[in-house]
Amino acid sequence: MNYEYLLGTFYTVDSSTMADPELLNAQVLLEKNMKIDQSKKGPKVLIYHTHSQEAFADSVPGDESTTIVGMGNLLTDLLNDTYKIETIHHKGVYDMVDGKLDRSMAYDLAEPEIQKILNDNPSIEVVIDLHRDGVAEGTHLAAQIKGKPTAQIMFFNGLSRTKANGNIGYLPNPYIEDNLAFSLQLQIAAANKFPGFTRHIYLRGYRYNMHFKPKTLLVEAGAQTNTVGEMRNAMEILADTLNTVLAE
Repeated sequence: MNYEYLLGTFYTVDSSTMADPELLNAQVLLEKNMKIDQSKKGPKVLIYHTHSQEAFADSVPGDESTTIVGMGNLLTDLLNDTYKIETIHHKGVYDMVDGKLDRSMAYDLAEPEIQKILNDNPSIEVVIDLHRDGVAEGTHLAAQIKGKPTAQIMFFNGLSRTKANGNIGYLPNPYIEDNLAFSLQLQIAAANKFPGFTRHIYLRGYRYNMHFKPKTLLVEAGAQTNTVGEMRNAMEILADTLNTVLAE
């Protein structure tokens, strides 16, 4: 409940943004109910990729299973089959323009498509944008989890406000507090069950399409220096952690 402890233990705040005790109130964030309603029919989780072209150290060109989209396939299967949380995986491409890699408009291009899926599937409560981070080539984000080399992950929150200008009026997000509650509860669940799996939650100023639902999550899973095997192990731990917060 101590703000300085909370911030130092669980968060990294980007230099362009700001956090304060009102925004990161542990009691408020941890008391929010993040459980999904399993009594209703229909999908509960949507997984998609703003940056679908991200790959790993030993990815095979042309083999989707070795890319971030392949990790989305695996996470979807784990949630559906192992944890019985009905999940759909959207594989739309938003970071290729005229056949070339271009991420400058990826969030804008993804927004209407994701919103349409949510409109068509009102039972969806959780939206996950699954990414891979980019790090220095000498950096290797991995830990031994359950005896296996596992890529580390980072939960990411866009706050729709910057240090320089305050709230960004043209990027409203009514669910910032809920988004923060979701990532913190997942962070603590992972720390309790799988120490070393998560990096600090990263807070940054823009919105990053985190306004779709209260339980919206942006995950940076591993980086370009991780192996496909490490990433697959990470999806198993991420699925378990999601189940802990959403369904147990």
